Amino acid sequence: MVSPDSPVPGRRIIAAALWGTAVFTVVSLAAAALPDPLAVVSVPVDLVLFAAGCGAFLWAYAVAIGRSRFDQVTMAGVFLLAGGAAPARAARPLRSAFAVQVVVGVAVAAVRPFTALAFAVLAPMFGLGCMALWGARHGTFPPLTGDGDGTGEARAERGASGARGDGSGDGSGDGAGGVAG
Repeated sequence: MVSPDSPVPGRRIIAAALWGTAVFTVVSLAAAALPDPLAVVSVPVDLVLFAAGCGAFLWAYAVAIGRSRFDQVTMAGVFLLAGGAAPARAARPLRSAFAVQVVVGVAVAAVRPFTALAFAVLAPMFGLGCMALWGARHGTFPPLTGDGDGTGEARAERGASGARGDGSGDGSGDGAGGVAG
């Protein structure tokens, strides 16, 4: 358990999410006000944040796959920091950054539809990627029990097909081939 006074793990991920959100918000709102001179700045910012978010999301997915061998990793816990996977002091800034990115992206695209500023709707992928990366690397999940399928059975009891070795072949273990008796 992390004490309330100890530093939050993954501070660099949180800082990146907050800084990315600040840059995106300032550039996008300025470009919405003055689209002609600032669209050339806004679109690259949107695309860089989108690409970085996609990279972070894929990295988080790979880390979560690795952790799922030992922990009961949940998709909602990793990608949305739900179910107590993250302490509030980590989840709050990451979720807030994502929410601000969504609101700003949709607002800018709504104010300047059918222009290059509509690329702003791509930027919230950065906030989602940062949340996912934090959840995959630092999220708290209970350890797996047994063989990971929640039943607590050992893998040695089952054959390669997943059956329990009782001849039923369906893994139900009742010996009746899955037919209720």
